[in-house]
Amino acid sequence: MGSDDDRVSVKVHIPRWQKEKWVAHAEQLDMTQSEFLRSMVQAGRRGFDFTESDADGETDSTDATPGVDDLEMRLLDVLRGAGYLTWDELLAGVTDDIEDRLEHTLDTLQEKNEIKYSGRNGGYTLIGDSDQ
Repeated sequence: MGSDDDRVSVKVHIPRWQKEKWVAHAEQLDMTQSEFLRSMVQAGRRGFDFTESDADGETDSTDATPGVDDLEMRLLDVLRGAGYLTWDELLAGVTDDIEDRLEHTLDTLQEKNEIKYSGRNGGYTLIGDSDQ
C-alpha cells in the first residue's frame, strides 16, 4: 500500500488552444506543466466554498471575499522570477486572459442573438433592450 505522498497521474481533455495558452503561461512562470496545473487547480479551489477537509488535512475556510486568495496566488505567480514590475505590468499579469474571455463570450452571445453591437450607438446591448 502506498503513502499519501505517492504521485499519481490525472488525465484531462481540453481544447488545443487552451493547452497552448497553459504551456505558454507555464513557460512564462518558469514552471513545468505539472507544477503550473497543480498550482492553478489549488488556486482555483480556494475560490470555492468547500466544507470537506483538503487532502493535506487542512479545512478550507469560507472567505467573506471569494476569489481574494486566487488573486493573491496569481499575483505571486506573476511576480515569481520577474524582478520588479510596474502597476500596469502587474495588472496585465493578473488579467492576462480576461480580454480573450470577454471577446469569446461576446462572440458567443452575438451568435445566440442575445446581444448585438452597434457602432452608431457606440457599444453592445441586449437584444430587445436597445430601444430604451
